[in-house]
Amino acid sequence: MVLQWTLGVKSEVFFTSYEDTEATLSVDRDGMTTDVKVAVREDNSIGIRVVLPEIQTTDITYDVDQSIVEGIRYGYWTLYDYVAQFKFVFTKEGASQLGGFGTIGSLFPGTWDWQAFWHTTALISIILAFMNVLPIPALDGGHVMFLAYEMITGRKPHDRVMEIAQMIGIFLLLGLFVYANANDVVRFLA
Repeated sequence: MVLQWTLGVKSEVFFTSYEDTEATLSVDRDGMTTDVKVAVREDNSIGIRVVLPEIQTTDITYDVDQSIVEGIRYGYWTLYDYVAQFKFVFTKEGASQLGGFGTIGSLFPGTWDWQAFWHTTALISIILAFMNVLPIPALDGGHVMFLAYEMITGRKPHDRVMEIAQMIGIFLLLGLFVYANANDVVRFLA
């Protein structure tokens, strides 16, 4: 089987019904046509990576010390970007993009890849850490809010006030939980 593939038209080639484990691609390089044999994967795809001339790719390797520094830097900028985008959650379009377990599951790639798995797990961890420090009474940020009040005023909030605030916080979180997962169900059914 010979395929013709044009740069910019498709980024992946999939065979819908292909019996062999090898395919022949006809490659046009600077006016010269060459046939190249490629392996077809079990999912009937072949790996094609588009590298545009104006985009330079490099592989960077780090030793242990450098990787710790780069990991902290990457985590910082990921958190920075997430916090900068957080304001969009409170818009109509942002609220419609909230997702629950289904959306979290879709963040992971369809095939197993250690690097993608740990990268996505770290991203989710950073997101949850940020959300945990929000001043919602049922979360750690809410407890810090009450401690700050106690430090400023010199007196502890009444237990009944804290109890009501905790209940409101839990209802807010449960409502958000139901809303986000309902968005997943609506997207799945649509």
